[in-house]
Amino acid sequence: MNPTVDIIYKYFPKLTPVQKEQFAKLEEVYPFWNDQINVVSRKDIESLYLKHVLHSLGIAKFITELTPGTRILDVGTGGGFPGIPLAILFPHVHFHLVDSIGKKIKVVREVAEAIDLKNVEADHIRAEQLDYKYDFVVSRAVTRLADFAPWIRNKFEKKDKNAIPNGILYLKGGDLKEEIKESKLKAELHPLSSYFDDEFFDTKYVVYVPM
Repeated sequence: MNPTVDIIYKYFPKLTPVQKEQFAKLEEVYPFWNDQINVVSRKDIESLYLKHVLHSLGIAKFITELTPGTRILDVGTGGGFPGIPLAILFPHVHFHLVDSIGKKIKVVREVAEAIDLKNVEADHIRAEQLDYKYDFVVSRAVTRLADFAPWIRNKFEKKDKNAIPNGILYLKGGDLKEEIKESKLKAELHPLSSYFDDEFFDTKYVVYVPM
């Protein structure tokens, strides 16, 4: 049996009624749009809350508070992960979700509108074309870190305003030692299994790279 929205409430028990309603609505909105514009595999849409929503929220277990006004870029957001779940959880933070595939951005915009999410901006653009600065860049296994870092290297605000320095928060799985070595980045690995007890998270990490 696939987990319902209750798995989100289990790990994030202090949600407001509005946040609970927004998370619950994802169960209706994503299958509807996925039938029209495929952004999540048909098999995975049944595990939406575990494999997409909760996985995205692993970042919020690593950094549990964000200063109001923090700006976060989600690169290669696809259907809105990790950006949409994080935006629900951090309503006072601005999220800019970008993807090089226009139809995926259409889904992001429709989902944000359907759940009345006011702190999300979504654009059909490549990250390297952006002129803006951000506090953090998040992404979910878009490519190898060595390829990803050059896209966003100059996208960070110089001044830190949160408990950890500005940087990359990358969701990735598997044995990452070689990939981190190849990237020459000073990366920290934070296992999601220390936050979530489902075996799906056993080999998955938040990779934090101060920039």
